[in-house]
Amino acid sequence: MISVGVDVGSISAKAVVMQENAILASAVLLTGYNARKAGRQAFDQVLAAAKITAEQVDRIVATGYGRNSVDFADRAVTEITCHAAGAHHLDPTVRAIIDIGGQDSKAIVLDANGKVKDFAMNDKCAAGTGRFLEVMARALELDLDAFGDLSLAADRAAPISSMCTVFAESEVISLIAKGERRANIIAGIHASIAARVVAMARRIGLRPPVMMTGGVARNIGVVRALEEKMGGALIVSDRAQVTGAIGAALIAATL
Repeated sequence: MISVGVDVGSISAKAVVMQENAILASAVLLTGYNARKAGRQAFDQVLAAAKITAEQVDRIVATGYGRNSVDFADRAVTEITCHAAGAHHLDPTVRAIIDIGGQDSKAIVLDANGKVKDFAMNDKCAAGTGRFLEVMARALELDLDAFGDLSLAADRAAPISSMCTVFAESEVISLIAKGERRANIIAGIHASIAARVVAMARRIGLRPPVMMTGGVARNIGVVRALEEKMGGALIVSDRAQVTGAIGAALIAATL
């Protein structure tokens, strides 16, 4: 059985091809303005990486923000379910997930079988999401990829009190005008995200071991800020960004 999971997010599209629960290949690319095209490109890229053809694929499941645009999939499944399945596959000891994506953030509690027991989601406000980080990076005139390492050089986290992206951006601009170090401002941005996400997670009784999934898991500054707020370590897989696609591929294999 060869299965493919396609996860089309607001910022990036991911795809994973699996055979008998083994990951053969993965692909990540920017979604851009056309989610349907991005889903197809991710699918084509992952098949090329795995050196297989579309005809060899038995089942396809789509997930993510743009899952309904993946018209070649056999089924569309919510990212909550897919991240749970993917995280459980990567580490069966995981009992909770923090997923920070481009346009939302989620906290998920799992049972011993990797099934969803409860979840909370912020999808109404950009604060606490990858989009929030993009806006802040633009205000600081920095590449987003530099954020994580730069924040580790901070000697303090500059206070960012607003939970609204627009007002937080104004606070950042004011801090820049006052001569605050960029590293301290970034640390403050990460602390602001962590405070919002951890508060959401605690409402559903988040308990360890906790895995962080999603593209923001690549930002070591956000990971450290979350760990500080939680008072414990996070599990971060090197496949964090494609966890949802892994879960989708696993579900596809059961259809």
